[in-house]
Amino acid sequence: MDEAKLLELSAWITKAGLAGRSEIEMLDGYCERLRAAGLPVAGGTVVIDTLHPLYEGHAIRWFRDQPETKRTEYGRTNRGEASETYRRSIYYRLLMGSETHLRCRLTPEAVVEYSNLESSLKAGMTDYLGIMNKFAAEGTVGDMDCVYSGWETDRPEGFSEAEVLALRRLSPFLAMAMKCASLARIAQALVETYLGREAGRQVLSGRIERGIADRIEAVLWFSDLRGFTRITDSAEPAHIIPLLNDYAEAIVSAIQAEGGDVLKLIGDGVLAMFPAEERGKACAAAIAAATGARDRVAALNERRRAETLPVTEMYLGLHIGEVFFGNVGSPNRLDFTVVGPAVNEASRIAAMCRAVDQPLLLSAAFAAALGNAGPPLASVGRYALRGLRHSQELFTLDRGGV
Repeated sequence: MDEAKLLELSAWITKAGLAGRSEIEMLDGYCERLRAAGLPVAGGTVVIDTLHPLYEGHAIRWFRDQPETKRTEYGRTNRGEASETYRRSIYYRLLMGSETHLRCRLTPEAVVEYSNLESSLKAGMTDYLGIMNKFAAEGTVGDMDCVYSGWETDRPEGFSEAEVLALRRLSPFLAMAMKCASLARIAQALVETYLGREAGRQVLSGRIERGIADRIEAVLWFSDLRGFTRITDSAEPAHIIPLLNDYAEAIVSAIQAEGGDVLKLIGDGVLAMFPAEERGKACAAAIAAATGARDRVAALNERRRAETLPVTEMYLGLHIGEVFFGNVGSPNRLDFTVVGPAVNEASRIAAMCRAVDQPLLLSAAFAAALGNAGPPLASVGRYALRGLRHSQELFTLDRGGV
């Protein structure tokens, strides 16, 4: 082994973590430098938890004979088959024991004990070293208070004791760098999940001071569910949250598929926007999202009826106008959202859907901005909207609408 190169590696991975390099870049560079220093690693894996509504964590895997390093997400390990697999892994043994590393010569007998090593044995690996670098309690990431790493070789005699010691000695530097990258990814996932994609990006870029807001033009989407109060009064309490989740998934996914940004989930309501640098395109995208949401809700209702679960429909108001997009609230509790008369108008238009028995209503401003960029529209008449001085003409899609 080249001790000078190992020392250089510890400095390199520290700088890479502080510089915000990706997990893939760091593990790829780390493993190549290990080999350049004389360590016979043929595979390396780093596992760390995350905070994400869909995933428990992710694993980054490097293999000498594969062209690229990959990052894969994994789901919950506390249920079903995944739980059983995890409990038969070296990582679980490390977590439940008192050791910070565990070495295993790869034999058929070892694979029986540690099911996660079966693929390594089949690939011709001879030796495996699992390492756990723990955090203090206040440094926990997700449910996990550590970073796992796993190292394997196909050299017939396996790792030497000196090589095992070198891998253990270097592992805290790698764990620190990976934790830096994971925390940055967690921050991005959290703000986008709770604030919306564009609002999340704005907050992470440093726009967190109260009162900072941009004046922008946007298509505004305000939708809610028909008869939701009646459903909550009659349905089993345990069914309410799954119902909201089902319909929110259908509607939000349709909005995001067309480039819209969901800003708020207000009970059964959804407030979203489509930035309108090009007014016609933004309006057409909102119409496409409305059509997509209609189709998703129809498919959802078919499934829920088959399961004898309560079903509902979406009411939607679309408007275009100027809004302020930024931070509103108290000094220590801010909301990054849109405010302005146009937002109130979108809400009032959505509320009119019930009165005129239409699932979709569009403002006159929206209809004018859409022009020839979308499907033909039909007027449903002029109406006075609550809180607004003047009545306005409202539109829906021609030939049945959404």
